[in-house]
Amino acid sequence: MSETILLAQSGRSTGSAHSRRLRAEDSIPAVVYGMGMEPLSIAVERRDLRKALSGPAGMNTILDLTVDGKVYPAIVKDVQRHPVRRNVAHVDFIQISLTAEITVSVPVHLVGEAKAVHADNGLVDLAMNEIEVVTTPRSIPDSITIDVSAMTMDSTITVGDVELPTGVRATADAELPVVTVLTMRTPLLDEEDAAAAEADAEAAEGAEADSDAGDSSDAGE
Repeated sequence: MSETILLAQSGRSTGSAHSRRLRAEDSIPAVVYGMGMEPLSIAVERRDLRKALSGPAGMNTILDLTVDGKVYPAIVKDVQRHPVRRNVAHVDFIQISLTAEITVSVPVHLVGEAKAVHADNGLVDLAMNEIEVVTTPRSIPDSITIDVSAMTMDSTITVGDVELPTGVRATADAELPVVTVLTMRTPLLDEEDAAAAEADAEAAEGAEADSDAGDSSDAGE
């Protein structure tokens, strides 16, 4: 995985008023920390950040975060978004060692067609959108691809079933399901249930009518 250069400006003032001013200028307040360094308040251009993270690695892109000529190998640790507009409001970058293991979440992509599942009116369900893994930065996979072609109605693909690249290991329990199969209701079953419900309702009405008739007869006596 190649690194991507992202330029940042240091010396930004902290506080909500200064942060709002930065965002109005289409910059994003941020902080970089880790590897024993003191947290450093910085700002990055919104456009530059979007471009830096637009590659196949997405949020796991290794960045050459360049601040005043000094390069910090880093990845995005956390992104805060505006509660309404959902645009990026603040970014945490964490400095990393390119040779030391780190923990990241990698997106899961499904490929193939589970014909046996579809034939039985089932639905393949992705239970885990991301898998947390431990590896060195340059070994982080862009995504984890799972082929569902061989799945049947009884199939479940667990974390332990997922084939990961060499040097990459999952942190989750091996028995946790990643892909499952859901049973969908068929129109025939829906019709049968509706007919059964209607029959139950008619039976209940008949029983109530009989009860009312009995009460009337008793009253006449």
